[in-house]
Amino acid sequence: MGISKVTGIAATALLVTSVSLWEIGLRIATVPVLATCLVAWIVSFASHTAINLPWILGKNSVGRFPIWSVILFGPFLMLARSYAIVKRFMRKESVYDQIAEGLYLGGWPFLLKHLPPGGPSVIDCTCELPRSSFVPEDEYLCLATWDTRAPATHQIELATRWACEKISQGKPVYVHCAFGHGRSACVMCAILVAMGIAENWKDAENIIRERRKIKMNALHRKILEDWSTHRVPQKKEK
Repeated sequence: MGISKVTGIAATALLVTSVSLWEIGLRIATVPVLATCLVAWIVSFASHTAINLPWILGKNSVGRFPIWSVILFGPFLMLARSYAIVKRFMRKESVYDQIAEGLYLGGWPFLLKHLPPGGPSVIDCTCELPRSSFVPEDEYLCLATWDTRAPATHQIELATRWACEKISQGKPVYVHCAFGHGRSACVMCAILVAMGIAENWKDAENIIRERRKIKMNALHRKILEDWSTHRVPQKKEK
């Protein structure tokens, strides 16, 4: 189930709760519940595939959220972080896996031990989680994307060029989203193609699946197909 549906259901549940609190006389308690309900509705609409506005959360290029975002979207941002942390400890999978030499795919590194070895450059595909303080700003690229959605084609192209440059400098590259299953896998597919490790994104997906359990959806595959289509003429012109 996509983030838009999940937050929409949560917003509806909060609305029903606020009405119930009002009816039993706990009217003061309805204020924070209604405020959280409003935030959930905003996220639900902004994350819908037809709208897709990840920048509404305010995450900047260095992976930080401004004060206005913390105030306005605080409940959602805290829930996203708490969910990622709790689910990490509940999952019986590695935080990251090596996909190819110098290339790692995984989840949000909220602890230093979650980073792959070698002090990797980091590509962050989340819009709801912050850059951890131990990740240097100059070794960090933010591709703010909603959960279950895919980065835009220009973001994917940016990520491939950035990753190839870092690899050429002898730096390992870590691509992550919340858990390393969807958004980040989509970007990793493109990087494998750009580096010549895979002939196309479908082969890249198979390579990744041999090393890590991923959950790419139709949107991820469509974006990769669009990205691939635009790359072919560029190669032929050369």
